[in-house]
Amino acid sequence: MKKLLRLLAAQLFAAAFVLTTFSGPAGADTPQSDAEIAQEWQAAWDTYKFYDASPPPLPHSGRTRTRTSISVTIDAPIEHVFTAYSNINNHIGRAAFLKRVVTHSDSTQNNTRYINFTAVEEIPYQGTLVTLKTYAQQRIHQNGFFYETDTWSQPNVVTHQKIIFEEVGDGSTEVTENLTFDADDSLIDFVVANGVASHQQTQAAIKQAIESGQL
Repeated sequence: MKKLLRLLAAQLFAAAFVLTTFSGPAGADTPQSDAEIAQEWQAAWDTYKFYDASPPPLPHSGRTRTRTSISVTIDAPIEHVFTAYSNINNHIGRAAFLKRVVTHSDSTQNNTRYINFTAVEEIPYQGTLVTLKTYAQQRIHQNGFFYETDTWSQPNVVTHQKIIFEEVGDGSTEVTENLTFDADDSLIDFVVANGVASHQQTQAAIKQAIESGQL
């Protein structure tokens, strides 16, 4: 799985590096502050409006939307699975290449928790580490056992996620991730394959951590 993700990541970088990006090599002399990353998050939010899941890309716009879903069953009660799985910090070290999460705001309105954050990844590419950032808003519906996450990352890839938690008769919990990807026509197949593979790896890692008692 890791070899596949590395190969796919290399293909994405080849496309991303011809565009203007916010990112730079890991270990630069002047690492960004959390405040600077927060400014980038706001710029992405205002410019790309990645929180807006509709309407889909117009015909002949050069962009495509694809939907898919993946599921995993975790041998633990729904309350525990929901709490552990929805905590993005628990994905560090389990999601491919994710090194840290910078939280910009965390508030609750009408039983929905809104978290604006940036996920910082370090990915090996041609003998060096490249830092990439994904700007996101997560909305945790605390009374409904589901949450949503909208993201934007280079090269202009938008995702919309709705993760639903359901009790299984034997006391286990089924987690279903409904994933929507918006990307340029030339990248959509890669983005979907890479995104699904990455989410499947994270699902498996969190399942193992919950069932082993690590989470």
